[in-house]
Amino acid sequence: MQQRLDLLVLVALHFAVVVFGAGGGDDDFSRNDFPASFVFGSGSSAYQVEGAAFEDGRKPSIWDTFSHAGAYNGANGDVACDAYHKYKEDVQLMVDTGLEAYRFSISWSRLIPNGRGPVNPKGLQYYNNLINELVSHGIQPHVTLCHDDLPQVLEDEYGGWLSQKIINDFIAYADICFKEFGDRVLHWTTVNEANVFALGGYDLGFTPPGRCSPHVGIGPCSRGNSSTEPYIVAHNMLLTHSSVFRLYKRKYKSTQHGFVGLNIFAYRFIPHTNATADEVATLRAYAFYLGWFISPLIFGDYPVTMKGRVGSRMPTFTRQESEQVKGAIDFISLNHYTTLPVKDRPSAFERDYRDFNTDAEAQLIFEQAGVTPKGEYPWTQPGL
Repeated sequence: MQQRLDLLVLVALHFAVVVFGAGGGDDDFSRNDFPASFVFGSGSSAYQVEGAAFEDGRKPSIWDTFSHAGAYNGANGDVACDAYHKYKEDVQLMVDTGLEAYRFSISWSRLIPNGRGPVNPKGLQYYNNLINELVSHGIQPHVTLCHDDLPQVLEDEYGGWLSQKIINDFIAYADICFKEFGDRVLHWTTVNEANVFALGGYDLGFTPPGRCSPHVGIGPCSRGNSSTEPYIVAHNMLLTHSSVFRLYKRKYKSTQHGFVGLNIFAYRFIPHTNATADEVATLRAYAFYLGWFISPLIFGDYPVTMKGRVGSRMPTFTRQESEQVKGAIDFISLNHYTTLPVKDRPSAFERDYRDFNTDAEAQLIFEQAGVTPKGEYPWTQPGL
């Protein structure tokens, strides 16, 4: 039976605003230049904006632990934008800007401080207040369940996303969110930038939980295995996401009529030169960065090129798991920042030690795309 997959591309404009009429000529746009169904919005994440890290029963997430360990020269989210106390001001700014939607994440550690078990009444009240404030001003609430901030207690107990024990705990957490907020929230994202989280946290070690092989990572990792862990984490994310999707479809879809999807980080790739090797490397980059998650959700398995290159380090789906994952999306949302040239890197595949980057054998050229060392992206790059 053919399933209808609505692949809605939701472009999250993090902390950016769209200003109409700011300029002349081809840059002079108005709302009327876009279809009525087009939604303008912005997005945030709990750890980046909420603050109140130690208030009203909230317990640490892996981001708290990672940042306080000195990963970013002492910078942390203890106060951040103080959205926990200033959400009404934030919503008014959204109204003044003309936003029609706001994608925010729920802090699992605030709602269920111990990762499982009792719900924190103060956390529940905060998210109800925020959602009600958005709805009362005509702004669509789009909710992300996990934006890299797993409760630290679950990381300590069983290794977080490295263990399939995460599946049942995430299902229980999502069930509470659907039950408590689903009467007003129609758009749910299970995991934000799932591919980047798997790579940043488990291959290069520059995001929590900061795991990597010592000679591979960017971060000062004291533990981890860059050769295997990113693939294990991605596999468990897909099984978790699909389980949550099936839960919503079975228990809430008929009454709440909402949508459940997954978010991935998505560059547009172009060959560095006209050489066949660069063109093939570009296809590999798409397979590794996007197909890694999209292919299982549409076809029930990983891209053939990934399986061939990663080999026995690549987890496999059982027949039942493949059927569960296949079609487990109402939408796929993409965080797209810029276009990157791709160059073939044949020497990478010949190295004794392998990780995601050597497996892909594709070099992403950030400098040519105009990306600065501080991670600033040009907004006028082709393909944006």
